Amino acid sequence: MMQKGLRPDKYTFPFALKSCAGLSDLKLGRLVHQHSVCCGCQHDVFVSAALVDTYAKCGDIESARLVFDKMPVRDLVSWTSMISGYAHNGCNGETLVFFDSMCDSGIRPNRVGILSVLLACGNLGALRKGEWLHSYVIQTGFEFDVLVATAVMDMYTKCGSLDLARRLFDGTPGKDVVCWSAMIASYGIHGQGRKSLDLFDDMLRVKVMPNHVTFTCVLSACSHSGLLEEGKRCFESMVKEFGIVPQLNNYACMVDLLSRSGQLSEAEKLIESMPVEPDASIWGSLLGACRIYGNLDLAERIADRIFELDPFHAGYHVLLSNIYAAKSRWKEVEKVRKLMVKRGANKVQGFSLIEFKNVVHKFGVGDRSHPQSGKIYAALAELATPMKRLGYVPLTDLVLHDIEEEAKEEALLYHSERLAIAFGLINTSPGTPIRVTKNLRICGDCHNAIKIISKIVNRVVIVRDMHRFHHFEDGLCSCGDYW
Repeated sequence: MMQKGLRPDKYTFPFALKSCAGLSDLKLGRLVHQHSVCCGCQHDVFVSAALVDTYAKCGDIESARLVFDKMPVRDLVSWTSMISGYAHNGCNGETLVFFDSMCDSGIRPNRVGILSVLLACGNLGALRKGEWLHSYVIQTGFEFDVLVATAVMDMYTKCGSLDLARRLFDGTPGKDVVCWSAMIASYGIHGQGRKSLDLFDDMLRVKVMPNHVTFTCVLSACSHSGLLEEGKRCFESMVKEFGIVPQLNNYACMVDLLSRSGQLSEAEKLIESMPVEPDASIWGSLLGACRIYGNLDLAERIADRIFELDPFHAGYHVLLSNIYAAKSRWKEVEKVRKLMVKRGANKVQGFSLIEFKNVVHKFGVGDRSHPQSGKIYAALAELATPMKRLGYVPLTDLVLHDIEEEAKEEALLYHSERLAIAFGLINTSPGTPIRVTKNLRICGDCHNAIKIISKIVNRVVIVRDMHRFHHFEDGLCSCGDYW
């Protein structure tokens, strides 16, 4: 069209931008944006909304916001594009703030907006906000939308309220395979693998046919609960009973199941025999198991393969350095750290979130920026003596630095999840469950410490890390120390 000398107008640009968004082609989207400016169409409400949507879907949320702020008129579509963009780019706090601003402006959210905010609530562990949104879903009739009901259920699951998720699941009419799979996955990440398998049987009983996503959920549940034989039977049944060709995610779950169960050689053989090319994450599952079982020789061998596939992923470098540190191989630890710097692989900073009075509070390791930091650190110091009396011994081998033992103990004491728990203890009533969301895997020392803390304070402490939930109560964890 451009080559023929035809001038695009306000009706042309939204379609061109929609194609850019569909292709996730940011460079082309910027080019179309430039054309819209040259043609004087950039301030048209439909073109502006399309620009917001394109930038958001291409991952450039800052540019989306710049366009949005300059819009003379903001309709439901443009607000929803921003909210959805924030949510799907991991800006969960901004999603909730923007949603509140939209409601304050008198615009009622649509289905897409509700789904995006539910996703953000789940990622933040913002249960109170999620409950309010659930009530809005009921008031507006969206509760009968299976996709919205599934999203609410997923939100409750991610906020640690598995009973509420199951109650909603049971009351949802016309459950499709997505809804069934989501509930199966919910039991899995809470470490209730047997219930996942029972629900899978119920699903087959009512003639809902599983797909490869369903099997990913079931296999993942088996992996979190150490159900090795059940997982193997499930994996075999995919092809033999249901004619489903295993995809990369299915193989990844099976490798993870074998690795966690200590079947390292079998896991390696499965990877080598896969008909699809394994990615770095599949090898990473095996590397993680090498850390658990202390297999340095295998770790070194597969680390080379991982770094060929993904040389810039900091997590794999850290995992390898963890294995070296556990063996007190400090020279190798330093070598891996230098390699990280050389490659520009930056380690993801750990943080923990806790919701209190509809506000999500964020803590980093050794964080003293919170207004209540003095009380938080005092609460942790107060717990130290009774913890040791009940048998707590710091796992100082988890500290990845060659420093004095006393310094290692102090480094462990102020991990982000402990700061968040201390905040919960000083701000909530006795007996109230404490819910914490962590962006990384919980470390072994914190896991031991929180078990003892739950016994001392007589509280249920629910911690969601990047892989699963841990329900701590009376000195025990729901994972049975298998995670």
